[in-house]
Amino acid sequence: MTKNSAAVTARHTELVSISDGIATVEIAPAAGGALASYRWWRDGSAVDWLRPADPAAIGRRDAGAMACFPLVPYSNRVRDGRFEFAGRTVELPTSSDDPHHEHGHGWRRPWTIVRHEQGTIVLRYRHAADSWPWSYEAEQKISLADGRLCMTIAVRNLSDKPMPVGFGLHPYFPSTPWTHVQARVSGMWETDAEVLPTRQVVPPAGADPSTGIDVSEVDFDTVFTGWARHARISWPEHGRQLDIEADAPLDFLVLYTPPGEPFFCAEPVSNITDAFNRMGDKDINTGCIALAPGQTRSASVRFTPSLTV
Repeated sequence: MTKNSAAVTARHTELVSISDGIATVEIAPAAGGALASYRWWRDGSAVDWLRPADPAAIGRRDAGAMACFPLVPYSNRVRDGRFEFAGRTVELPTSSDDPHHEHGHGWRRPWTIVRHEQGTIVLRYRHAADSWPWSYEAEQKISLADGRLCMTIAVRNLSDKPMPVGFGLHPYFPSTPWTHVQARVSGMWETDAEVLPTRQVVPPAGADPSTGIDVSEVDFDTVFTGWARHARISWPEHGRQLDIEADAPLDFLVLYTPPGEPFFCAEPVSNITDAFNRMGDKDINTGCIALAPGQTRSASVRFTPSLTV
């Protein structure tokens, strides 16, 4: 076997795909249940609506370099990986690279395929209690119809005590010089040097998603509050746009726009950063859900692309 054919074989075994004749989605179950690509095919050419993973990222099962990965059992950071809930102190593993145990477990672990059809796949991750002292099950249903992508994520508490929960999706989008985002919000969280929230403010003029932002003009790693659960991304120089519509309780939008990078993130999530450590403040909507034993919460996110020229 040649080196090139070995690489193709390795890529094939890491990925599974679904298609509806217009769009194709590649999924890497072993890489945190992440999407590796979501693309249309037009006249033999690919139109990538999410940032596609390269073969090296697929080979090393790097969910953070994929097109989209699931956020369970919470979004973003927990300060120092430590919080208290119902009289219990929880201490999550941290490191110099991950001092606040970011984004929970789902993106770090392999997922199992439980159903795979032409246009739909269902993945499942089951977590046994460890430093996170609750057992739970997470499920993703990923489906295509008429070129649209729908992702439903669910979390079920398998333990015998209430469990704090947050969840969402972490999609990466191509960033171009003219990429524009519009999303109606009412507030945002300012952060400290460790990207942990300090105070809630009104978005400043010129950097307010409600009136629209050019991705190349802002530097966000920010949770926006009061999100109307709809966002529109446009790439006017390519004549493309993408509408994102989310269900409750995905009431927060995280925008991550690192300067100079060919990607940005617009993440529909159910909780603010460090939500578990702010549950005692009744004046803050943290989005934290106390999931009763046996209870499930779920939400869908729909991605609807269109060509404007």
